Amino acid sequence: MDERTNPYSPGAGLRPTALVGRDEELQGWGVALERIENARPTRSVVLHGLRGVGKTVLLGEFHEMAQDRSWLTVIIEANSGSPFRDTLARSLYPVVRELVRPRAGDKLKKALATFKTFSVKVDSAGIWSFGLDVAPAAGRGDSGELETDLSELIKDLADAAQEQSRGLALLIDEAQDLTRDELKALCSISHKAGQRNWPFLLGLAGLPNLPRLLSEAKSYAERLYAYQEISQLGNDAAREALTRPAAGEGVSWDDAAVAYVVSRTRGYPYFLQEYGQATWNAAEGATLTYDDARVGAASGQAHLDAGFYRTRWERATPGQRAYLEAMATDGDGPSRSSQVAARLGKNPTGVGPIRDTLIKKGLIYAPEHGHVAYTVPGMAAFIARQTRP
Repeated sequence: MDERTNPYSPGAGLRPTALVGRDEELQGWGVALERIENARPTRSVVLHGLRGVGKTVLLGEFHEMAQDRSWLTVIIEANSGSPFRDTLARSLYPVVRELVRPRAGDKLKKALATFKTFSVKVDSAGIWSFGLDVAPAAGRGDSGELETDLSELIKDLADAAQEQSRGLALLIDEAQDLTRDELKALCSISHKAGQRNWPFLLGLAGLPNLPRLLSEAKSYAERLYAYQEISQLGNDAAREALTRPAAGEGVSWDDAAVAYVVSRTRGYPYFLQEYGQATWNAAEGATLTYDDARVGAASGQAHLDAGFYRTRWERATPGQRAYLEAMATDGDGPSRSSQVAARLGKNPTGVGPIRDTLIKKGLIYAPEHGHVAYTVPGMAAFIARQTRP
């Protein structure tokens, strides 16, 4: 089949041709936007799940939905390599510029002044221009205390947006990489926004341990957010994720081929895209057959091994790989930390630093106290393929 017309799109955060099985999450975000617009309190959203389930895609959809309603919207990644404050300031700059009008009201001028003080470390030379001569707001957004400064900035930006009948949405991917203080600040802002009816919504996406990290940052976090666990697609949605894109190109799947790919991918969205792409490329006729699916599955798995899994495996040191191998005895887990240590012939304290480093690298997470699990589905099987004689 012609690769140029291949409708499948495996890749980090790439929107699939058919975004299926996520209607509940999208509807929930839409309702939250409407409630804010009608001055009704609502909860911000936390998406959590393993890698490859489509959290980043959903966050992108949230971004588009908010923009379609003329909201001011910024989306950032927490582990960008820069301090959170700097990343946020750089990402907010074009959004803040969008607020500027020839006849600026007091709320807009206040927001611009607060932004200038908040971003002074990033724009120390003062080259960021808004087309208005606004001096930095001394004593607002410049205390050096993130929770205070960010709260003042969001409040002033939300007020300025409301002056134009708009809302403000902040979307953060890889939120599990935020520090405890950063999570605490975001929780505090979400709390204030709900109590005081700010036209503001926060959307966080991260690994399965994100809800626990938020709760550790603020004890009331479990009441602040609408938590949505993003997992693999159900059987019907997984079938649709395969068949609908092909149908748009005048191509069909036979039932056996669909069933085979759905079974092999276990409904994980990223895997469906990888296998779908490979099956399309292997086919010669206008119907994707069971034989095409078998060839595509083998090719798709090879692509996953070479990219999705290997990039993570190679980030681990030999000692960390040994820890990951010891976890693989339990399949995709979770594993008891004490049993992993025992398999390595060590006590839990002795392997604690390795465990902590693997968590920081995003290769494993702690679903509960004393347990660990892989952040990517199928990692145990990949490790078995690497260590098999």
